[in-house]
Amino acid sequence: MHPAEPPATATPQAASRGLEDSELEALYKDCAADVHAYAISLLGNRTIAEDVTALAFERLYRSRSRLDRGRGTPKALLFAIARNAALDELRRIKRQRNLDPELSQPEDPRSVEAFERVERRALVRSALAGLPLREREVVLLKFHGQLSNEELAKALGVSASNAGTRLHRALTRLRELCGETDQEVA
Repeated sequence: MHPAEPPATATPQAASRGLEDSELEALYKDCAADVHAYAISLLGNRTIAEDVTALAFERLYRSRSRLDRGRGTPKALLFAIARNAALDELRRIKRQRNLDPELSQPEDPRSVEAFERVERRALVRSALAGLPLREREVVLLKFHGQLSNEELAKALGVSASNAGTRLHRALTRLRELCGETDQEVA
């Protein structure tokens, strides 16, 4: 290649191109419910989870022009921001010593099926609460965030193999905790 010729691959500017408003809107539509569910599961409080979700999108919006796609997908960055905001909130709550998780009730408590779903959810919530925070956040990011292992790794700031190992260990421990009550978890 001649020094005056442009490289055949994408330019660094293209790799670090910011997030367009339309992309941010699509990300919001695709991920807002997942971010909120992740925050609820981690924090145990719907109202605080709404605040954390809004804060995550606000921070992403403010930093959209500086988004470096070489460091991860916008979705992974969004969940990393949400994770940090939720952990900040957990620390704040712990300092105030008034952590009081809310348990949501099913819409149709009369049906047996709805009752069984509530029991399973309560079991999983209880088992999740029994996990150390580090393991709990990996499970929640993976399943509420629906992140690939690569995106999970970016959100956690670790290698993909380390993220996979952490996830495997956390799920094994979650199954053990659920198994103590003779229930099975996926």
